Amino acid sequence: MIQIDNVRFLDVTHQTDAVQTVYLSNGQMVNPPQDHSRITERIDGTGKWLMPALVDLCARLREPGEQQHGTLKSEGHAARAAGFLHVVIPPDTKPVLENGALLQGLRRKAYDDGGIHLHIVGALTKGLAGQQPANLAGLKQGGCIAVSNARAGFADDDVLLRTLEYAGTLGLTVFFYPEEPNLAKDGCVHDGFIASRQGLVGIPETAETVALAKQLLMVEATGVRAHFSQLSCGASVELIRIAKRRGLPISADVAMHQLHLSDQWIDGFNVLAHVRPPLRSEDDRQQLRQGVAEGVIDAICSHHEPLSDSAKLAPFADTLAGISGFDTFMALAVKLVSDGVLTPLQLAERIVHAPSRIAGIESYRHATGGWVLIDPQTQWTVQAEQLQSSGKNTPFYGQTLTGRVERLLVD
Repeated sequence: MIQIDNVRFLDVTHQTDAVQTVYLSNGQMVNPPQDHSRITERIDGTGKWLMPALVDLCARLREPGEQQHGTLKSEGHAARAAGFLHVVIPPDTKPVLENGALLQGLRRKAYDDGGIHLHIVGALTKGLAGQQPANLAGLKQGGCIAVSNARAGFADDDVLLRTLEYAGTLGLTVFFYPEEPNLAKDGCVHDGFIASRQGLVGIPETAETVALAKQLLMVEATGVRAHFSQLSCGASVELIRIAKRRGLPISADVAMHQLHLSDQWIDGFNVLAHVRPPLRSEDDRQQLRQGVAEGVIDAICSHHEPLSDSAKLAPFADTLAGISGFDTFMALAVKLVSDGVLTPLQLAERIVHAPSRIAGIESYRHATGGWVLIDPQTQWTVQAEQLQSSGKNTPFYGQTLTGRVERLLVD
């Protein structure tokens, strides 16, 4: 049994934000023991936070299919070091996650190799080709928490409508990563001044908002439960706000880096800031923060995408998009608190409780337990040798950040 003294205990379930002594056994909170000989470790929690183990709604762990960038072992260990015990992956692996019979083995491998609980979003259409529905019943039987077509398009709107109806009849949540392919085309950055000055092909905000508006209308028509992931535009926040007022069964998240970076970071062809959806304008960033503060955006994900060093060694447009997000996640989360965007308790809601509700794993999360001890005051400089992930592709190199996970307390 572990005793943590004088720690700031953050528990959204009971709306608790108080400095107190906490007792943990096998990753679960327990009552104070009558026999103190059962206490095997005492931790001074002065100045530190304690919240449940984190839940990530979108991370690419690169296995199966792209182990040159990372593996379930390397990225699982990086996730744990960042405080994540539960990680959701999208279906666009190699091969595509569309065979429900194979998913149990992948989840077991993630736990055995990396020590994380993996939750899988299955393919909405066969091969993500957008032509015909995947075997959604088989995916549900295989334990998928949701289905999605990732960023792949559909042959036509009728295919989208019918697949949503199919998912709805099975009670499956549909994850959307809104982007209209005909508008995004060959773009690689936000369509703004920086892109024009550098001669880079831009992706207009309408590539996201047009897709989002259409998907919201389809959700309204079918009644399917939907989650919209990795919003990047201020206008998208307003569309989600309106849809929620209309009572649509939806939720939304934003990647942590979108709350801290804008397209200014791509200046000088900074390939480490090449990500999709692209970093938008400063005004978009502020509106995303406001959406998180108001709860219009329910959750914050890492959008972790580790890449090998060679993936960024090319002209900007030819590099692979992606930011390695696990290692800097907690420091950026702490900054949202220091910037006055969220209180610590609200932060716990956005990175633990809301994600677990959206993924439908609340009971499972409570059963597995796990708590994160955070030092919100420690300062550290981002250097490659300090990053746990195989992917060193972060734009925060050389930055001094404040806040870090000190320990993940699990069974």
